[in-house]
Amino acid sequence: MKEPAGFFEVDLFGEDVDSPDHPYAAQFREMLETVAKEYNSTLLSFDIHEGTVSFSFDSDELTARIVDILKEMPKV
Repeated sequence: MKEPAGFFEVDLFGEDVDSPDHPYAAQFREMLETVAKEYNSTLLSFDIHEGTVSFSFDSDELTARIVDILKEMPKV
């Protein structure tokens, strides 16, 4: 099994989104898998608990890009 380049935990949805099978979570997972393919990477983990999404990839490049995006987001 490949090692994750790092893990992300993002409070993204309302608390009612509490399963990877929820339509919002499933749609987000599909998006992550598409992005992973663009970076010749694999989505290694994906979970959700009360709206907080946890995920990881096996690409340092993709992980660094996501960190950059998160840093650019306005603070709430």
